[in-house]
Amino acid sequence: MILLSLLLFILVLGEGNFLCQLQGLTQPPELTQDGDLVIGGIFSFRTGQDYVTNTFQTIPEFRKCKNFNFREFIFAQTMIFAINEINKNPKMLPNVKLGYKIYDNCGTMDILRAALALVSGQNRELSEESCTETVQAILGHSGSSPTIALAQVVGRFQIPVISHFATCACLSNRNEYPTFFRTIPSDYYQSRALAKLVKHFGWSWVGALAVNNEYGFSGMAAFIKAAQEYGVCIEYSEAFSSSDPPSRLQRITEIIKQSTSKVIMAFMSHREIKLLATELYQHNITGLQWIGSDAWITDLSLTDIKGHKILVGSLGFTVPTAKIPGLEEYLRQLDPSQFPNSRFVQEFWEEVFDCSLNETVNTQRQPCSGYESLQNVESQFTDVSELRFTKNVYKSVYAVAHALDNLIKCDNGQQLFSSGSCIDPKQIQPWQVFRYLNTVNFTTEEGERVYFNKNGDIPARYELVNLQYSIQGIMEGRTIGIYDASFPDRQQLIMNNNTEVPLSVCSERCLPGTHKVLQKGKPVCCYDCIPCPEGEISNVTDSVACVKCPPAYWSNKQRDACIPKEIEFLAYDEILGLVLVVFSLLGVFLTMVTTLVFYCHRETPLVRANNSELSFLLLFSLTLCFLCALTFIGRPSEWSCKLRHTAFGITFVLCISCVLGKTIVVLMAFKATLPGSNVMKWFGPLQQRFSVLAFALIQMLICTLWLTISPPFPFMNFLLYKDRIILECDTGTALGFCAVLGYIGLLAILCFAIAFLARKLPDNFNEAKFITFSMLIFCAVWITFIPAYVSSPGKFTVAVEIFAILASSFGLLFCIFLPKCYVILFRPEQNTKKHIMGKTSNYDITTSKEIRRELQGQSNSICHKVRGRSLACCRANTGGQTTIHTYGQFRITN
Repeated sequence: MILLSLLLFILVLGEGNFLCQLQGLTQPPELTQDGDLVIGGIFSFRTGQDYVTNTFQTIPEFRKCKNFNFREFIFAQTMIFAINEINKNPKMLPNVKLGYKIYDNCGTMDILRAALALVSGQNRELSEESCTETVQAILGHSGSSPTIALAQVVGRFQIPVISHFATCACLSNRNEYPTFFRTIPSDYYQSRALAKLVKHFGWSWVGALAVNNEYGFSGMAAFIKAAQEYGVCIEYSEAFSSSDPPSRLQRITEIIKQSTSKVIMAFMSHREIKLLATELYQHNITGLQWIGSDAWITDLSLTDIKGHKILVGSLGFTVPTAKIPGLEEYLRQLDPSQFPNSRFVQEFWEEVFDCSLNETVNTQRQPCSGYESLQNVESQFTDVSELRFTKNVYKSVYAVAHALDNLIKCDNGQQLFSSGSCIDPKQIQPWQVFRYLNTVNFTTEEGERVYFNKNGDIPARYELVNLQYSIQGIMEGRTIGIYDASFPDRQQLIMNNNTEVPLSVCSERCLPGTHKVLQKGKPVCCYDCIPCPEGEISNVTDSVACVKCPPAYWSNKQRDACIPKEIEFLAYDEILGLVLVVFSLLGVFLTMVTTLVFYCHRETPLVRANNSELSFLLLFSLTLCFLCALTFIGRPSEWSCKLRHTAFGITFVLCISCVLGKTIVVLMAFKATLPGSNVMKWFGPLQQRFSVLAFALIQMLICTLWLTISPPFPFMNFLLYKDRIILECDTGTALGFCAVLGYIGLLAILCFAIAFLARKLPDNFNEAKFITFSMLIFCAVWITFIPAYVSSPGKFTVAVEIFAILASSFGLLFCIFLPKCYVILFRPEQNTKKHIMGKTSNYDITTSKEIRRELQGQSNSICHKVRGRSLACCRANTGGQTTIHTYGQFRITN
């Protein structure tokens, strides 16, 4: 059977002459005009329709439409106006008349039926030679859903479809809609413009509603994607249509009531927004900020619903307003006689003037007088104050006309035939018009450039409108800004003025000094504001993280700026530094007083008996020790760091060397136990001076090597404290610092050991006891200094070192010189030779004779023990007289 059918089909093709028969009912166009080239149009003069479920057991009949839509009728009249204007223009399509076929259908099924009628024509049978009734292009429809249906079907026949109002971004898909063009921007750009508007006003928590069709879904999806790129969160996204049961609308109303967002983006038509506004008004849900798509934001019929007050203040983008010169005069000249076969024009006339053109059909109205005219009638049909979408129809007609004109004139260097000749206007096919539409590029009289990109879209440019009441009491869109997608991203949205808007956020904005921490289980727009930790800042609003300050900076109290860290060192103007300076100067003062006392009493027995030369040198070194402490106070510098450690090491060695010299003198005087010992001659005044100088030179050599190899230098310590910098002197090398301290410690221990051995020498004024005690204090201070120095932080390390210097210096000053000054100043009776030598006894005289015998023939002083007594003898030759000074109870003169 299949083979037989295929054979019959091949035979019919072979005949070369077959008939095309229409299988359905034909519907005549509502408005028509013959022409050499015909442009089709599909509009919905009525938008309401009784919804019926088709069983498809029979062929569906045409559905009756209701509710006048004056805007759609204006679209159709604008198309006719533009065609007539082109026919009168001798420069465009010369000797060619444009005609039109305009259908009035509502409902996707009937709109698709009208599109097929434009493709097939009205004849029931067509032969291959007479198939010429196809229109060159189809204008319409206003809705995205009907346009999607007809563009898919008509596109298979390579017939261009140009829409003035279908904004669905899906229509830019050339694979699905290969011949589709539009003179209104795609919803892709509108969705991004709406998202940018939401971001501009700081709304980060919004709801999204859409109509339950391809237009709504694609628009809402593009908006949500763009909004998320701008950091806007969607609390809910719902869709419904005007044909849904009431329960669906009630559920969405309850969602809005329970939500916390105050901004709603509504991507729907005027039918859905009317139903939703009415429902919200009945539930007394107010205080919402609406953002609308261009399908309803400027619809004048919104004023007709009861809850239209809810929509006052709505924002949305729509195509720019425009003017069409001569259109208003043309509309006011409309008369039923111009379209005698149009039933809608008759009904329109009767509706406007409330009269009847046919008494037999409508008996409830008075017959029309025939003098009715639109010249003095003010209605939505004659209102041309905002020709936003109407201008798109006008541009669509001119786009087709320019394509036809270029095709006939062979413009752009394109020739369709191999012979090189241009095409005959009577032989133009829709696919050729489609080819030339892709290259259309013209400028309107108002200076607007019209062209299509590779997807059939025009450049996106919108006006931002705000719905407000007009003087007439209706809602109208007032322009408050523009959006141009051809501009750079930050300059695309331009506002005319600052508009007060409500706040719609899930969480308050995080101020500088805090950062956002997301709330668990909630969108990214719901977060807590947590203060930045110490050392980190955030200087912008809604910071997602805190930034660490550079090493030399620290965060302020507000945590919104990095400020230079406080540089800390032991300064003169702080209490601790001032106290140390006072004690240092006090030590210098006391030392100078002591020096003055000793100098004034330098001839007294007590001063002379205590080796005055070493005593003055010791006082001088103590003065340097006290002054050395001052070098540790103040801002460390390169020279101060070098000075403080070297001065400290040399002055203390000089000081300890003097004490050590005095101690050795005492010990040698009393420990030379063997008779005839000649020890003292090896440690006379010259040797004492040399020993002090030698000890000091060794320390100077150590310091020189230290300063040469790795000297101390100022160092900023960032690690000890986070919020401040410790400016201190780095020792350069620990070995040099330890060598200086070790050498001082070695001399101190040696001095302490010798003084300890001489602590019990018998005399009225045993200096070894005081030296022992002073060295005990000195060693105790510096032993405890080591752990205190290591554990003390920052400037307190320097304070500990200064304290050790002052404590040990005061210990030496008080222990060695305070008893002597006390005797000199307050006990002058004890500062005599008699008191220093003490009283004589019987055995003392005998001992004196023995000492005299020992002294005979000796040129130097000797010290030895007689009868268990320790004596310190000093022999001096003065004019042949030998005088023996003792630190005990003897005095022998020879």
